[in-house]
Amino acid sequence: MADQGNKRCFGEYRCPTCHRTWMSGNSWPNMGQECTKCHINVLAHKQTPLERPDGLDKSDLSKHHPQDLCEKCKQLGRYCGRVRR
Repeated sequence: MADQGNKRCFGEYRCPTCHRTWMSGNSWPNMGQECTKCHINVLAHKQTPLERPDGLDKSDLSKHHPQDLCEKCKQLGRYCGRVRR
């Protein structure tokens, strides 16, 4: 996994127990997300910087970010996508 510092990035996840896969635009280095099936914390197996080439890679604001499954949200006590710099 590439080092992304402490910036939010795009992460790809695969649960080692049930092999469920998912992706998230709210992925953080060394922070996991809980598998909805197995309820274990899973670290991203791949992370890449968030990029917005020509404005085509916009966040889907209608898509819910499950804060109860996100280690960063739990640590902050709020939505992780609005981290102050």
